[in-house]
Amino acid sequence: MKSNTRFSTLLQAFFTQRLMQQKQVSSHTVESYRDTFRLLLKFIQTRRHKQPASLLFEDIDAPVICAFLDDLEKQRGISARSRNVRLAAIRSFFRYAAFEVPSRSDQIQRALAIPTKRYTRTQVGFLTRPEVDALLAAPDTRTWSGRRDHALLLTSVQTGMRLSEMTGLKRQDVTLGTGAHVRVAGKGRKARCIPLTEQTRAIVKNWLQETAKADSDIVFPNARGGRLSSDGVSYILAKQIETARKTCPSLRKKRVTFHQLRHTSAMEMLRAGFDGTMIALWLGHESPETTQIYLDADLELKKKMLEKTTPYDGKPGIYRPDDQLLAFLNGL
Repeated sequence: MKSNTRFSTLLQAFFTQRLMQQKQVSSHTVESYRDTFRLLLKFIQTRRHKQPASLLFEDIDAPVICAFLDDLEKQRGISARSRNVRLAAIRSFFRYAAFEVPSRSDQIQRALAIPTKRYTRTQVGFLTRPEVDALLAAPDTRTWSGRRDHALLLTSVQTGMRLSEMTGLKRQDVTLGTGAHVRVAGKGRKARCIPLTEQTRAIVKNWLQETAKADSDIVFPNARGGRLSSDGVSYILAKQIETARKTCPSLRKKRVTFHQLRHTSAMEMLRAGFDGTMIALWLGHESPETTQIYLDADLELKKKMLEKTTPYDGKPGIYRPDDQLLAFLNGL
């Protein structure tokens, strides 16, 4: 390609040829990269007053990318981790551009040199058993939406499925006979089967029988029969959490997200005695090391470990208050 190649031509080729045809990435990756470039193009349109279709590759340089990333953090309030996800999508595009526009190697190298941001990894949040019980009791099962929400939340907590896996679950992915399970395709196109407990199987079976005549093959559809959006699931969870807080005070101190239901499932398995390899297999993690975050977060498990150790001897010192005048001076 020539050095004055339109950015739109290169970006379209990146998605259709590089991502979809050559690498055959998952739809989740395509959506994530798509959203990144949507935000970037809108940012440039606002700042430089240029229509996205008229941009040249030269217009997407390191300074404008850094300004875009800073704007995401300051104006949109995203975390450093989310910023790094956006940067990873941009880097992938520029690595592709290095082969297509070699004449712009200086520009490409400067873009690829933008560093990721370090961040403090917080402990994962999860729900206790009483909190889960309160959440599952919250939906009004006298209504269609309440029965759907109850089945969705129960399946989420029991299986530990990701949000995209849950909203994309289809009727043909569910087996309710002997060896009841759901089949999902997770990150990296890795398919896995997750068994269902007898309680979950019964609830899902009743729900599928109720919606058997629906046109949609989505297990947990929205009111129009289509696939639930992430915002739709967030609304459902927020609504049911608000109800659950009336009977479970500890939920009032927590900001609960759908992903915490996945963490809750992992914590249940950890406390049941499963090792990291088994939990990683269940959740579809790339590496068993990922499950280390659950060990870090489980204070009760650490207390049990402490109880099995021999405590060190120690003698308390005798406290003597400082001289009043020295204490006054030290406090200045």
